[in-house]
Amino acid sequence: MKKFVINTYLTLAVLALGCSEKQSLSLVSVEELYPIKVGKTFIYRLDSTILANANQNLITKSYLAKDSVESNFLDLQGRNSFRIFRYIRDIAQTKPWQYSFTYAATVANNRVEFVDNNLRFITLASPVGINTQWGGTQLINTISPSPFAFYGGWNFEYQNIDEPFTTLKGVIQNTYTVFHQDETLPNVPFNANNYQERSASKEVYAKGIGLIYKEFIRWQYQPPSAPNKFYQEGSYGIKLNLIDYK
Repeated sequence: MKKFVINTYLTLAVLALGCSEKQSLSLVSVEELYPIKVGKTFIYRLDSTILANANQNLITKSYLAKDSVESNFLDLQGRNSFRIFRYIRDIAQTKPWQYSFTYAATVANNRVEFVDNNLRFITLASPVGINTQWGGTQLINTISPSPFAFYGGWNFEYQNIDEPFTTLKGVIQNTYTVFHQDETLPNVPFNANNYQERSASKEVYAKGIGLIYKEFIRWQYQPPSAPNKFYQEGSYGIKLNLIDYK
């Protein structure tokens, strides 16, 4: 009996070790999810949500967006970083690409930092796994009256680990969703006579490729009786959907 019990424990231990080794081997690094280098180019469909009709409505305008990794440099902490130029053009491609603005990305210390409009986000962090959470907006001033106070307390986390994801380019394998936020206050159906605000954001990365999808929306609505009628200034949204890359 003792021999049987010992053999059983040994078998379980070997199986557990095998599972552990398999899980360890299946882990990917942030560098694999964001393999940035000079010369890489991504083409996205860009759906931009903007204010219209004296802030009474939110409307969506669509473009093509091209992100080109233009050069690398050392940031103030001596970390390897990259400049990314954003160009846009009309969906019908009747006009040439027009420069829009510049991003910056830093890959160091097992994480990726992305600077957008002078706001620094920690977009990816190690270990890449279902239980990993991190303060993706911790480097942003969210103390009121900062206009970015709504970013306060956002905990990023990985979801849909190593799953396929459908983009305009097609179905892409080995993708990882980074959930940022999904909050509506108050959490009730929209009513034009009541105040409401919404913040929702997520990104999807593919192993060996990089960012393949992004969705962000932020708005505040004031009822018509309020001094600041309709949607407040600063309400906007963006959606990126991968068309091609090289």
